Amino acid sequence: MSPGLGVVIAYLVGSIPAAYIAGRMHGVDLRTIGSGNLGATNVVRTLGWRVGLPVYLFDTIKGALPVLLLPGATGTPRGGLWAIAFGIAAILGHVRPIFLLGKGGGKGVATAGGVFLGLAPLATAVSIAVFAVTTKLTGYVSLGSLLSALALPLALLVLAGPSSPVLWVSVLVAMFVFWTHRANIARLRRGEENRFGRPARAAASDAPPPPAEVG
Repeated sequence: MSPGLGVVIAYLVGSIPAAYIAGRMHGVDLRTIGSGNLGATNVVRTLGWRVGLPVYLFDTIKGALPVLLLPGATGTPRGGLWAIAFGIAAILGHVRPIFLLGKGGGKGVATAGGVFLGLAPLATAVSIAVFAVTTKLTGYVSLGSLLSALALPLALLVLAGPSSPVLWVSVLVAMFVFWTHRANIARLRRGEENRFGRPARAAASDAPPPPAEVG
């Protein structure tokens, strides 16, 4: 298999809209409920943990599998530039899924976490810990996502050094996460961001700003 075909496969895998499928299986279109985002957070808010957790795990796995399996299938080095390209393609698929005509994807946090879990597991574990602790202490998923995005390149700088290509990709991904969360950042600064734990339907009816997303 050629590496170019591997990139296409990674994009298609990333495009599988687990949140959309889960919502449809329960009779709802998550693009029209809660935040309208096809991420695991909106699934949890709308349908509960029993549905949201499998969606989160699926979105993470579809980022990890391309960087773990496609290098062997394409004859390219694991952890090399092609593996990084496979990971980026999976993230783009999640954010702009072809199966939804390139619209209505998630923000890419869970899938990016899966990509880096495959590329740099120890640094990613540090990032996940930062997310979990921040979200637990503050209740803000958005703040957890932002700080974990910052923690990943810092951990890679310490563990892998400045010459690691994965480090510089993590910097670009962190910038992308901040861009996709720019509205959340503005609400955090104004003190208007919703804390995790409010029911999606209630939040949608009485609060103009949508919640932050992991997905």
